[in-house]
Amino acid sequence: MTLHRRQVLGAALIAGAGLIAPTTLASPVLRNSPSPPPLPARPARPDMPPALQSALAALDRNSSRIVHRDRIALADYSQHSKEMRFMLVDVAGGRIEKSYLVSHGRGSDPANSGFARQFSNRPGSNASSRGSFLTGETYVGKHGRSRRLHGLDAENDKAFARAIVIHGADYVDGEMARRHGRIGRSLGCFAFERGEIADVLERLGPGRLLFAAA
Repeated sequence: MTLHRRQVLGAALIAGAGLIAPTTLASPVLRNSPSPPPLPARPARPDMPPALQSALAALDRNSSRIVHRDRIALADYSQHSKEMRFMLVDVAGGRIEKSYLVSHGRGSDPANSGFARQFSNRPGSNASSRGSFLTGETYVGKHGRSRRLHGLDAENDKAFARAIVIHGADYVDGEMARRHGRIGRSLGCFAFERGEIADVLERLGPGRLLFAAA
């Protein structure tokens, strides 16, 4: 039997952190609702996948800046773009809530191979950046409803100035991934399927950690 990476990572998170998976999805973040008190991050364990270990370490490292710590996002850019490599992690419940297709930047994949080979924080690079991002407010731009991001590390601290955001795009599509073996590339933004962007924006509200690993 072949296990999907979401199942493998979810199992590792549960086993590694000694948690029990809940049977229902956590409620989405609702605008104008009272903010829950911050929760402590689960400790990273050696038997967790490296990307998840790094994300949990980043959550602790940026604890004074991350308002909501019960759910984080992990973009695993070591995976091919046809994979569901963007994961919402229920830290409190110990499981992967949902996984999505997500783009990487053209500058990270000049050959359009589907793999992000290089990363940059430089304006005009059109590349993805690694590291910790703080999710900001939503706005409506040329890609529709989107969410701003603030880079928290030296390798991505120009994210806001570069307009690296979360948005929907026609070039991110499950059928495209199946037919062409990859999805399209962004200019460095985290772009999602049009049919999924509303869900991503709702679940990944302001004041949360998005960690990009590679």
